[in-house]
Amino acid sequence: MKIRIQKSACVGNARCAAVSEALFQLDGDGYIATDSIDVPPGMEQLAKRGARACPERVITIVEDNPE
Repeated sequence: MKIRIQKSACVGNARCAAVSEALFQLDGDGYIATDSIDVPPGMEQLAKRGARACPERVITIVEDNPE
């Protein structure tokens, strides 16, 4: 699973980081620090909760394709 973020559309509410600071790291100004995150095993639910917490909906979850 991956997280894709429209970094330029982030307004710094930090609700994603409130769900999981480990996944959604912020820069010094309080905005999301990256535009792509590989979700470690076991953190999938936190990733989904963090995406849902974003009021601007700039966070997208990309599921891995099962082979």
